[in-house]
Amino acid sequence: MEEEVSAGSCLWLWGSRCSKCSSSRPNFEVHRNWLAITHSLPASQWYYEATSEWTLDYPPFFAWFEYVLSHVAKYFDKEMLVVQNLNYSSHETILFQRLSVIFTDVLFIYAVHECCKCVNGKRGGKEPLENPQFVLSVLLLWNFGLLIVDHIHFQYNGFLFGFMLLSIARLFQKRHLEGAFLFAILLYLKHINLYVAPAYGMYLLRSYCFTANNPDGSVRWHSFSFLRLIALGLIVCFVTACSLGPFIAWGQLPQVLSRLFPFKRGLCHAYWAPNFWAIYNAIDKALSVIGLKYKFLNPPKMPKAIMTGGLVQEFQHTVLPSVTPLATLACTAIFMLPSVFCLWFKPQGPQGFLRCLVLCALSSFMFGWHVHEKAILLAILPLSLLSVERSRDAGVYLILATTGHLSLFPLLFTAPELPIKILLMLLFTVYSFSSLKAVFRKEGPLLNWLETLYLTGLIPLEIFCEIVFPFTAWMSKFPFLPLMLISVYCALGIMYAWLKLYISAFRRPPTFRQKAE
Repeated sequence: MEEEVSAGSCLWLWGSRCSKCSSSRPNFEVHRNWLAITHSLPASQWYYEATSEWTLDYPPFFAWFEYVLSHVAKYFDKEMLVVQNLNYSSHETILFQRLSVIFTDVLFIYAVHECCKCVNGKRGGKEPLENPQFVLSVLLLWNFGLLIVDHIHFQYNGFLFGFMLLSIARLFQKRHLEGAFLFAILLYLKHINLYVAPAYGMYLLRSYCFTANNPDGSVRWHSFSFLRLIALGLIVCFVTACSLGPFIAWGQLPQVLSRLFPFKRGLCHAYWAPNFWAIYNAIDKALSVIGLKYKFLNPPKMPKAIMTGGLVQEFQHTVLPSVTPLATLACTAIFMLPSVFCLWFKPQGPQGFLRCLVLCALSSFMFGWHVHEKAILLAILPLSLLSVERSRDAGVYLILATTGHLSLFPLLFTAPELPIKILLMLLFTVYSFSSLKAVFRKEGPLLNWLETLYLTGLIPLEIFCEIVFPFTAWMSKFPFLPLMLISVYCALGIMYAWLKLYISAFRRPPTFRQKAE
């Protein structure tokens, strides 16, 4: 694994050279401002500070993480730690921000190493591309989406995914309490991971608190251990107390929660994430245009369509019913619950847990409120572990990864970045297809003709949106059209992968007779 780590590090270091482009991006200023807030103000003021529009909206553990980084940042450039220095940038600031991401990715590298131990390496051939452990390490370490989001667009997702992958590895290794502890920490680093908490809760209850199963795979109720349940509860309470305890003592819990869950940001992000609501918005937009053209709708009564304005805001749909946060929560829960129930009634060991985790992540991505396009990585990275174990999962991974990664292209929108993102994705995609095909060379094609045709369609879509469209007359009249096309087309592929994975979860035979938990 040393070779892929070294090569991955070279790519990350090379990606850090894109600092000019990245320092002008909101995420770069977001984290610089959070460094300033946590360094210059007492903790009791962190979640009230609003000098910048990029207020602190991550859980307390991440705020403390920024606080620790700030004490290193002061040796690079103290001016970056002044709250009033909005949109501040210097060579020293850029260097520190880049190095901080690379340094914290050490946790991600270690987590990948632990995950590779959980993969059956005996089923592959002698060549590296036929070895599931080698293939998995490269799929994770060289993940295209993680590379551009962290090292070009600028975030700390590698550090955060390190906690997730390490917790998954610990559950595979039957170190359940350690896995629960790591996930509890992750929840208070980035609260989006609440979406996959049902998978953790059900798996730990079913496979750790209940210590035995009947021969038919059903739970043996008398095997329930209260001591194990109490141990899990103590872990959750301890981590919660460490994170929220001070803010509860200061009477600031409502303020913290209002920052973590800002429901006034609207159904969709400025650039629609490729999910169900992107399709819903597109249908509403099409119906409004058709209605005006054929006079089915009365123009004076129609609100101005602002959903394609590229801004983060609330809006009302024109024809279809407008969607509320409660409706998205209900949809997410409804489509998530079958996978969670499957984990109880048809458990399949750690692989079943991982499948449920991916389905929970995809369900929340498809139907959640104000979903960011980068959230697709919450499903792609864990699915990498399943992709090297079974050919059907490998096919789903290729669809989801290719579609999900291309949907991240609009994050890098400047001309110099166009060849960079195309080349990086091309390299990763070619490796993904060739390596997984080599691992499952005896099991036939991983994709059918329709799936292949759909993925091939991404090529003309990208050529039109990036190269042709800017030179057309539509550019001034419909500037958001390329983003809408990418969102809707990619949403179809992601929804297809989600449905296919769901079908796979219910068809997969139970494994109790092989290895009871």
